[in-house]
Amino acid sequence: MKTVIQIALVIAIIALGYFCVESINRPIRFIKHQEIRSNAVIKNLKDIRTAEVAFKSVYDRFTGSFDTLINFVKNDSLKLVKKEGSLSDSLVEAGWTEEKALGLGMIKRDTILVSVLDSLFGKRYHIDSLRYVPFTDGEEFVLGSGIVETGSGVKVHVFEAKVHNNVYMNGLEQQEIDNMSDKTLKLERYPGLKVGSLTETNNNAGNWE
Repeated sequence: MKTVIQIALVIAIIALGYFCVESINRPIRFIKHQEIRSNAVIKNLKDIRTAEVAFKSVYDRFTGSFDTLINFVKNDSLKLVKKEGSLSDSLVEAGWTEEKALGLGMIKRDTILVSVLDSLFGKRYHIDSLRYVPFTDGEEFVLGSGIVETGSGVKVHVFEAKVHNNVYMNGLEQQEIDNMSDKTLKLERYPGLKVGSLTETNNNAGNWE
């Protein structure tokens, strides 16, 4: 009987030790995987922002459609000013302007069209995957666009792309995800990663910046 009790105590001690170690390692392990996923998500959100800003430079608005945005990047062009020559310091000091030098043919400025995909991302970039959230089974970012009126009455075009914590961290420790979301909600912030805003003008900033 004494031997049985001793064995039970040893097992209990080992189990207690395991749970103590696991209670320390679990949040550390979660943070490691969360950082890997968030970095991948942030990269995609930055690319969405780059594409949206380019779209606005052409059409004077943002788009809330991934189909429209991806088609723009794949098939549209951007205007690029090709510069040849420049004003010397002595000419600038003498009061010369670029317009005057252009008129005299001393410098040249030609506008050329370049592929949006090539100029912003490179030919090998998989633009069709722009809509998908990394580490998910085909989940898409939530994308929207609109107009926000500032306090001074100015109407500003805005866009927003976002993904909830539960989506991009799906499969990780749920309690840790809930704890992270609760903290951001208490601060009245979005419980996930997002870039831009549909409710305020924030210069297309990401909430991780």
